[in-house]
Amino acid sequence: MPGFSGTYYNTLDPKGRVIIPAPFREILSSTHNNSKLILANDVFDKCLSAYPVDEWNRLVEKMKDKPQTSDAVKYYMRRVIGSAQECEIDKQGRILVSSVLRSSAGLNSEIVVIGLGNRIELWDRNECDNIVDPQKINKKAMMEEFSKLDM
Repeated sequence: MPGFSGTYYNTLDPKGRVIIPAPFREILSSTHNNSKLILANDVFDKCLSAYPVDEWNRLVEKMKDKPQTSDAVKYYMRRVIGSAQECEIDKQGRILVSSVLRSSAGLNSEIVVIGLGNRIELWDRNECDNIVDPQKINKKAMMEEFSKLDM
């Protein structure tokens, strides 16, 4: 099953709409048989995650089996599941990002849309540039982490 991949630069219009890249729309249509995304806060990063409906449903089902008294589970449920909004892709390939989610992720006019296999991330351009800049990470720590993950 093909997944989302690639990085695209876009803009957020004054109404809060952003274009979902055509390759991502094609995957949604052909693989997920849908033109909707579930948009939610990322659990840790200051960005939004967009899931195809079937992926989102799997995630929600998985969370039902977790201990609901766990602080980590409660945080995840509140931060991610509690922020979720269904977004229909319009005829121009756009989704409307609510003002609440735009504010939470610090989205301004310049947006980066990144495919991560089973989901899509939406970042403010400045925030994204800081996160993916190789000069701003601890390379040694990252290499050790990659080694532990057998990457």
